[in-house]
Amino acid sequence: MSDRPDKSPPATGTHTLGGGIVVPANADDAQKQLLESIARERRRRFLKQAGIVAGAALGAGYVSLAPPDWPLSLKDPDGERSKPRPVVLRLPEKGFAVPPSATAATLGIARGRRVTAAVRGAIDAIGGIGRFIRSGDIVVIKPNVAFERPAALGATTNPEVLVELIKLVREAGAREVRVCDNPIESPESCFARSGIRQAAVQAGARVYLPAHADFKVLNVPGATWIERWPFFWAPFVGATKVIGVAPVKDHNLCRASMTTKNWYGLLGGRRNQFHQDIHGIISDLALMMRPTFVVLDGSRVLFRSGPTGGSLSDVRPGHTIVASTDSLAADAFGWDDLLGRASEKKPAYFDKAAARGLGNPKWREARRKEIKVG
Repeated sequence: MSDRPDKSPPATGTHTLGGGIVVPANADDAQKQLLESIARERRRRFLKQAGIVAGAALGAGYVSLAPPDWPLSLKDPDGERSKPRPVVLRLPEKGFAVPPSATAATLGIARGRRVTAAVRGAIDAIGGIGRFIRSGDIVVIKPNVAFERPAALGATTNPEVLVELIKLVREAGAREVRVCDNPIESPESCFARSGIRQAAVQAGARVYLPAHADFKVLNVPGATWIERWPFFWAPFVGATKVIGVAPVKDHNLCRASMTTKNWYGLLGGRRNQFHQDIHGIISDLALMMRPTFVVLDGSRVLFRSGPTGGSLSDVRPGHTIVASTDSLAADAFGWDDLLGRASEKKPAYFDKAAARGLGNPKWREARRKEIKVG
């Protein structure tokens, strides 16, 4: 007896459906419908399996033969495709600003020897802390802690100014206050020597020192130099308000460093390359960061040998604190009044940023309020 399958033709009167199903000659209508249904199901399964096989073969051919710049290509001649793509982030489109006030000043100027009173007075002049900070806010405060210098040398933010600012923010109901900077020199040493770390912690703020994992690629639409650039992101996670507080100081490259230049301390990467167009990058910084308000710390002025200073002979008392919702107006006042350079042409970043609609350096045109404190 043969083991071969029976390939003899079907009996007379029968017919064969797809999938090798034979319909007997004497099958009734119900049996025929059942057998036809089984045959259709077998055809569907066959076509599905054939499609999967064909698709897999086609896909394998595509990914192996597609040029490197085509989607899903396996070709990676320089190893770039296999590198993880950085997550690109953005700050809020309108920044961290609050709605403008019809009555409050844009520029608040407080003069006096008592730093605490001057800080409160300047902020009161632009509407008071309650205009800007609400219960539950998470507030980032960005001082200038760029160099390992004691505060008396004027290269960094005065800790007394920072303490009073933190107190005001907490009194207004802020849930958390974060203090951060990415110094040019050692972060640990800069925060310690400047007195900023101790002052921030004692006032109830959390200090963020930069670590590699804290930086993310930030997208700044319209920026010339930093359209996509590493940014000190960790302190800004969940933040609802941002305040900059910067000293008034001379600068050997951009001629002056104040509230707008202060945001440079949030950049990572090889940021020193921006020195080739220092005014362009400062204009980009004004585009990158739209703060809630800024504080210009004129309690002392580093009037020469900036930005690092190094001698008390380079510093003079300023006895002035400025608060403003317009960084360019604050900086322009600092240039004319506190640095005493009103007769000189302002640094180019003023016009560059103003041309982008990022502020008005004509501070005398601003709605301002000036007070004297004890």
